[in-house]
Amino acid sequence: MKKVQLNPVGWMSQLSQIEVAQLQDTTNSALYGMFRNCCLAVLNSGVDEDDYEVLFAPYENFDIKLVRRERGVKIELVNPPEVAFVDGTLVTGVHEHIFAVLRDLLFMGNKYAFTHKSAPVDSVSITDMVFDMLRHAQALEGNDSLNTVVCWGGHSINLTEYKYTKEVGYQLGLREMNICTGCGPGAMKGPMKGATIGHAKQRYKAGRYIGISEPSIIAAEPPNAIVNELVIMPDIEKRLEAFVRLAHGIVIFPGGVGTAEELLYLLGILMNERNAQQPFPVILTGPAGSETYFEAIDEFIGATIGKEAQSKYQIIVDDPEEVARVMRTGLGRVKKYREAMGDAYSFNWSLKIEEDFQRPFIPTHQTMSGLALHHDQDNASLAIALRQAFSGIVAGNVKAEGIQHIKQHGPFKLTGDAKLMERVDTLLESFVSQQRMKLPGSAYTPCYTIEK
Repeated sequence: MKKVQLNPVGWMSQLSQIEVAQLQDTTNSALYGMFRNCCLAVLNSGVDEDDYEVLFAPYENFDIKLVRRERGVKIELVNPPEVAFVDGTLVTGVHEHIFAVLRDLLFMGNKYAFTHKSAPVDSVSITDMVFDMLRHAQALEGNDSLNTVVCWGGHSINLTEYKYTKEVGYQLGLREMNICTGCGPGAMKGPMKGATIGHAKQRYKAGRYIGISEPSIIAAEPPNAIVNELVIMPDIEKRLEAFVRLAHGIVIFPGGVGTAEELLYLLGILMNERNAQQPFPVILTGPAGSETYFEAIDEFIGATIGKEAQSKYQIIVDDPEEVARVMRTGLGRVKKYREAMGDAYSFNWSLKIEEDFQRPFIPTHQTMSGLALHHDQDNASLAIALRQAFSGIVAGNVKAEGIQHIKQHGPFKLTGDAKLMERVDTLLESFVSQQRMKLPGSAYTPCYTIEK
């Protein structure tokens, strides 16, 4: 039996005795199993696998313990994966990420009672919690330079698309912009990798590669090797809010249903009349050959939530330099707006996010079949329903609880207006045919059925 003890790093190295006692109390809570699984995912950092059962299967004997010391808490790993070690020593970045998981899931999870009914539910309290978690993660430090670009896109992309994401990241890095992604492989890794080279060429020493995940998806998308700041939010809605409040601009690469979910979330917020004057640069981009992908996305957005939503983004194909130049110009407008509003550079307080976008959606067969997928509502409400539908499909594809639901009860059933469901079906079928639902080479069985 292999045991490794880790000294605390970062903010977790300075805890009071009361805080240490509270942490130890969590070892008997529902959070602790989640903590163990997230740590196991982090220890598999860099492994290209999006099936949690395959990822976890070899490590049934893995365990993680908290060891109390006068100056704080050590972590003891029992039978950890060898891939996390070099010549018997745990990789430094993995060591840091383990304590990031401890901070976000156990310390902050206990503070906000993630698994209890006392967790924040009103809009203001949820935003305050997102801010507090980012602050404790020190993600807001250095974010007042107005140069954080969030990059969204698929974990399952082809080699041409991956190389393009690296080139865009490189151009952003040359202009001293930092990268924030969902922390996994594919379009989440490429921009970070490219930016590291751009930063190195410019001798830019403040390079940040921020990964924001959540417990139910980190197992399917372990942090890539470039991530130097890891934040784990309690659910997808708070993860999305963290992205948009931390971001100064967003670049979206080709992706699957998860990327569509993110885009719908963002557009639903930007369509709020209280955000009408807020500059928020959003660029959809991909290599030559991705034109049909973006045409399909753009047509779907226009046909479902309207032309106003289409006006919130710009599509640039096969021109990484132009993407970086347009983003740099957009960041200048963001700076002027924040100055005029008196808003913080590091956290976008003035962005209005309605409670419907913040309230956690738990995909079950009942909630999925009950979604309001029809045009007899305003476009923002339809964006919410579509986002939730796509979120449920992501859960059925890669999240442990979603996969179990599908195994037990069969595919989720989506019903709604015939024309709308036809458009949804066409878009999802394009993702399947382009192998955007699972990693290349993995067979895909749809976790949903469309009833028109």
